[in-house]
Amino acid sequence: MTVHDLSAPPAKEGRTHQLELTGSEHRAVEELATDLAATPPQLLDHPSWLERARQLGAQLPSRLREAVRDYRHDPGVQGALLLRNLPTGGDTLPDTPSVKDSVERTATVAAATSALIGLALGELVAYREEKSGALVQNVVPVRGLESSQSNAGSAAELELHVENAFHPFRPDFVGLLCLRSDTVTRAGTRVASVRQALPLIDEADTKVLLQSRFVTAPPPSFRSGEGTWAHPVLDGSPDDPNICVDFNATTALDDEAAQVLERLRRTFGQVAQSVRLAPGEMVLVDNRVVLHGRDHFAPRYDGRDRWLQRIFVHLDNRRTRGHRTGNGAVMV
Repeated sequence: MTVHDLSAPPAKEGRTHQLELTGSEHRAVEELATDLAATPPQLLDHPSWLERARQLGAQLPSRLREAVRDYRHDPGVQGALLLRNLPTGGDTLPDTPSVKDSVERTATVAAATSALIGLALGELVAYREEKSGALVQNVVPVRGLESSQSNAGSAAELELHVENAFHPFRPDFVGLLCLRSDTVTRAGTRVASVRQALPLIDEADTKVLLQSRFVTAPPPSFRSGEGTWAHPVLDGSPDDPNICVDFNATTALDDEAAQVLERLRRTFGQVAQSVRLAPGEMVLVDNRVVLHGRDHFAPRYDGRDRWLQRIFVHLDNRRTRGHRTGNGAVMV
């Protein structure tokens, strides 16, 4: 796969979204995140903590709020927003977690930063059957799971996918904040937009992809769940469709659709870009138009391995109200 730079102009005419905070903007976000992290009961999933996060989010630097709002309106050809120079706690970071299903429950500066940005974009959401419904989840390598197609893997390249493609209420956006990067191979988060891939897809294949001839199984991180009903891979506007596919978990229901799915996988490989995040950098991907994955790398399990924190965002919480107990943030 060719490695691309997300910060470079898109391959075809279109917008690219990125923002590097100035020193004063960094300090302003750090002050807000520090305040939020200290807010009782200092639990990320507590309703009163989230309410305080919504209040403080209104005080984010204006350029950051404008960048997030602009991205929400139109994610551009690449479908991603890259933010740089965010606070993560710096020298106070503990060792990289190394256990399966690692999550953040107690508020930290890094988790508070993710929450503030996520709530500027929409509403944070999690799934009870995935990592116990935690709103901030750790993406770290786990010994023994190196070859798994999961966020705990490392040796195997994580296939491009829409997050929770099997779920009827999958996230609208996924956010990944880098706390610690892989310093040996600089493993990247791979992103690939259907807006870039669509011109490369044959018209006959597009017609097949618009039909309900595919099924998707839940990822390993979900404790339960069955493969979904038959669904199309593309839907919505024919000239700017949404995409729903997981190249590891989506299968076709007939031979023709299987051939089309394989050609689609190769096409997305051609347009994929590798976002090599450094500490303090965050990428937001529009989960309706962007697939993401991960390069392979070799963890050392020495407490300094690659460490990302992940959040999910919904734009319209009303459509899932019947699936969230007490109007909370966790889907059941």
